[in-house]
Amino acid sequence: MPDTMTTRALRICVVGDELAAGVGDPRGLGWVGRVAARTHAPATPAFFTLAVPGEATTDLASRWETETSSRFAPGYDNRLVIALGRADADNTGSLARSRLNLANILDVAVGAGLGVFVVGPPPGPAEIAKRLAELSAAWHEVAHRRGIAYVDCYRPLRDHEQWLSDMAAGDGIHPGQAGYGLMTWLVLHNGWHNWLGLPTDIG
Repeated sequence: MPDTMTTRALRICVVGDELAAGVGDPRGLGWVGRVAARTHAPATPAFFTLAVPGEATTDLASRWETETSSRFAPGYDNRLVIALGRADADNTGSLARSRLNLANILDVAVGAGLGVFVVGPPPGPAEIAKRLAELSAAWHEVAHRRGIAYVDCYRPLRDHEQWLSDMAAGDGIHPGQAGYGLMTWLVLHNGWHNWLGLPTDIG
């Protein structure tokens, strides 16, 4: 069932690492800008992207509430998008800690009355592939247990020819225009409009 549609204007905060900000995209849109362009509501939604390069979930958990609170306001339909990055796959923290970090963010956000949507990390360098696959699956389970939408960007793109060629054409870490386009497609086709209670416009 879609979330109840209200007449209040949407304020959507997106927290995550540099992928949320579209680093590597020559058009400067990233997936957030592309999704925003396809999000049509009675009042134009306001998107606020709050990105920190290379941020792991431990740091994300400690900052998200303070940073979003100054963007959210009474009288608006306040929404939180958690754009999980790859940094947890690079550090020595445990899988259990990464799960707990996301669980804590979700529980606090839901307790505050926020609508929450989670976008998982896309594939990255080969050396973190196994760890990233485990993290994505674990985070998916955390969100699913709470009835929160989770977009798996890892499995659909892991062997996707266009994704792989786009990554290879760049720095091997950040996608380019094609890669962000693929992430946009996954978000739009995995519950975005339903979450917002809006008519589907995914073309």
